[in-house]
Amino acid sequence: MTDILKFGIGNAKLNKDTAILSLPAGHSCPFAKDCRSCAHRETGKIQDGPHTQFRCYAANTEALFSNVRVGRWNNFEAVKEAKTTLQIAALIDRSLPLRGGKTKLIRFHQSGDFFNQAYFDAWLLVARQNPDLLFYGYTKALPFWVKRLGEIPSNFKLVASRGGTHDHLIEEHGLRSVRVVLSEREAKRKWKLPIDHDDTHVWKYDGDFAIVIHGTQPAGSKAGKAWYKIAKKGKGGYKAKYFAHYTKKGMKSKKVNGKHIHVKPTAGKIVVGGVPFTSKQLEKAVQYKGTKVHA
Repeated sequence: MTDILKFGIGNAKLNKDTAILSLPAGHSCPFAKDCRSCAHRETGKIQDGPHTQFRCYAANTEALFSNVRVGRWNNFEAVKEAKTTLQIAALIDRSLPLRGGKTKLIRFHQSGDFFNQAYFDAWLLVARQNPDLLFYGYTKALPFWVKRLGEIPSNFKLVASRGGTHDHLIEEHGLRSVRVVLSEREAKRKWKLPIDHDDTHVWKYDGDFAIVIHGTQPAGSKAGKAWYKIAKKGKGGYKAKYFAHYTKKGMKSKKVNGKHIHVKPTAGKIVVGGVPFTSKQLEKAVQYKGTKVHA
């Protein structure tokens, strides 16, 4: 088992000064409800939960890219093996990609969540040990947060993600929250909330906000219909370059002008994460207007 966690550095949404840690979507999210989706560890096949209203975008990524699944599961297993708060904190701390001061922000859980109290507490400890870094992210693990309300460091920015099993704790404890909406219109007219597009509302502002749904959704669902409209207009979701850092040796993928993905076909098909696609199918999976896949 690895003795260091793998962080990503930026993506199409976040700047290069942001280091990102991810765990397997759903599998490490004990309080997920409305967005509960899991990609099978071996096959990548997505399984939605019994109450899923919109599919977790992180699970979609794991379904497409086997190396992403491997990396997130390696992180998950390493953390679980560490067990105690002090051991987990030491693991996280020695894994931080500081890059000679280039890293300013640590985004925990682009995928996944706090899965037990010891793990949550370890992050608090790491934040206290690194006061020059700003740690931030969303969570549905509200019971863990509530137990430490008076102990959150000033450089640790949390936002309660609505749609979990313990949403009642948001109002009870006055937690700042984010709501996933199906359109900008819903955010503005129904909820009177500003919309975040780049995570800055998490760490730069203090109020509640909304994020617009993104990523492929279950066919025939409200979320699926909403995403179809969003993707058709070219608004929302991630650009093709978001997937660039997920490519692996042998697939020969790269972006051209931010809208083209070139891949090496295998026996007439494009194989992504062990799953064969035609060019059109992969374009649909990427779900970005103007993206073209060339084999």
